[in-house]
Amino acid sequence: MTHPNTIGSSYAFTCFGESHGRCIGVVIDGCPAGLDLSEPDVQKMLDLRKPGQSIVTTMRTEQDKVEILSGVFRGKTTGAPLCLLIWNADTRSSDYDKFVSVPRPGHADYPALVKYGAFNDYRGGGRFSGRITAGFVMAGAIAQKLLERTLSVRIYAYTKELGGIRMRDDLVPEEIIAKRYSNEVRCPDQELAERMRDLVIKARGAGDSLGGIVECTATGLPIGVGEPVFSSLESELSKAIFSIPAVKGIEFGSGFAGSRSKGTENNDLYEELRDGKLLTRTNNAGGILGGMSTGMPLVFRVAFKPASSIAAPQETIDLSTKEKTRLQVPGRHDPTVVPRAVPVVECMTACVLADLAIKGGFIKRVLG
Repeated sequence: MTHPNTIGSSYAFTCFGESHGRCIGVVIDGCPAGLDLSEPDVQKMLDLRKPGQSIVTTMRTEQDKVEILSGVFRGKTTGAPLCLLIWNADTRSSDYDKFVSVPRPGHADYPALVKYGAFNDYRGGGRFSGRITAGFVMAGAIAQKLLERTLSVRIYAYTKELGGIRMRDDLVPEEIIAKRYSNEVRCPDQELAERMRDLVIKARGAGDSLGGIVECTATGLPIGVGEPVFSSLESELSKAIFSIPAVKGIEFGSGFAGSRSKGTENNDLYEELRDGKLLTRTNNAGGILGGMSTGMPLVFRVAFKPASSIAAPQETIDLSTKEKTRLQVPGRHDPTVVPRAVPVVECMTACVLADLAIKGGFIKRVLG
């Protein structure tokens, strides 16, 4: 049976909580025993996602201070389920009362109302809020540490495009890694980052929002991670990434551009054997063939729609009167979700890679 609030099998996590509920948290099952783990290991990733950090994000202020409730003894994981949570504090639930009968365009208000017979928690979007991704980050921070320790896998994401401004492709990985969190929009190109920031501020001033693209890379993966056919590396990553609110597309390697090329252009030619691995001249496959990792860097891009909560007046239907009406969405909302989505993409990627690496026998259940 598939459980809709759980993802993964060998490294699985169940997320719980709502945007304006008491807390947000996760229960992780399958993390190997013997991993050094403390709250600061998780907190550093949560700090990259938390709200209220800059003018290009929501002004909601949450400390997002993580607590590890179980699964750690004497500073190491025990192999038992890990439970982690953060407490919600800065909520303004009254802002959302009107949306019970007047659904917001671009939100899950109406389908959730119908599906759950009006029993759903609508405050702040409830389970459909981007706030639940804090739980994704908790699980992913631990998965990242596990992958680094056991396989030396390195995962890094960054803002590739925002509001139509696209980063160039000639930055080297070391420069991307060093600079991606050095500014508010999480773009390693400092000049473009300033232009992106100005565009976001302009959109916010107009009561509007912007979308963009996050690119993610993972290096150090051994060959053969992924379980074809229906648990392929692409399949599992796509499911996890599409679980992030506001995601509308994903492409691997050359992606849609590859569909416009020829086979002689898109095939990655094997060029050399290095340290027992065949390396290719290009990486149009994005590090995946047949649903398995090839040993080349895993590369994919994620498209995020413009944030749905905007201050500009919009047309909708008042369900109580059955008449057209106009609404403005009050509250403190992100004018773009892209910068805060960067660590979320990294963490969901880590969860999938850890899950498949354990399943494939690349990571043992007890660490030495």
